[in-house]
Amino acid sequence: MSQVFEGYERQYCELSADLARKCNSAGLLNGEQKKQKISEIKAGLDDAEALIRKMDLEARTLQPNVKAMTLAKLREYKNDLNNLKTEVKKLSTTDSQAARDALLESGMADALMASADQRARLLMSTERLNHSTGRIKESRRTMLETEELGVSILQDLHQQRQALLHAHGTFTNPILPRFHLQLHGVDENIGRSKKILTAMSRRMSKNKWIIGSIIAVLVLAVLLILYFKLRH
Repeated sequence: MSQVFEGYERQYCELSADLARKCNSAGLLNGEQKKQKISEIKAGLDDAEALIRKMDLEARTLQPNVKAMTLAKLREYKNDLNNLKTEVKKLSTTDSQAARDALLESGMADALMASADQRARLLMSTERLNHSTGRIKESRRTMLETEELGVSILQDLHQQRQALLHAHGTFTNPILPRFHLQLHGVDENIGRSKKILTAMSRRMSKNKWIIGSIIAVLVLAVLLILYFKLRH
């Protein structure tokens, strides 16, 4: 057997044993240390592959009776090199998977925080809407009470007018002018009361439209908030 081939063979065996030890130690490491160790192993694999090519070239120059045995040994070295490459690939895949898992966990944590923040803002908007709705209901109740009071006053005035008209028919003529004046004053009071109630009714109608507009704006604002939150 050629001394040159034996020299390459000896170098390859030493390098292969060193690479196997590094693969075992890299499996116990994490993070940057593991990446650095894998980089060293890959550089060693390039050197080992270069030695394989040199042995292959040298083996092809040997005598036929020695060449067959040398090529058989060379196939074993090639298989050994392929096994080392497979081991390094597994180490790299495991490291990449761990990095992806860490990134995924970080992304999920960020997503959970963002979702919690969106829920908090949505709850705050809902509370504001409920508070505004309560105030609107209270204002509407006050308007209804005022309207009922105005109707009651108008009914009382109408009853008083009817009573005076009835009394007018039972009194004698000398005192008719006095009752005419009283009835005229009552008519004026009723007229003023009608004007006041009409104005109150108009204001209440206007307030109802304003309240309805406020409710519509609040509902639209909440819907817009929900749309942009769910979209992002």
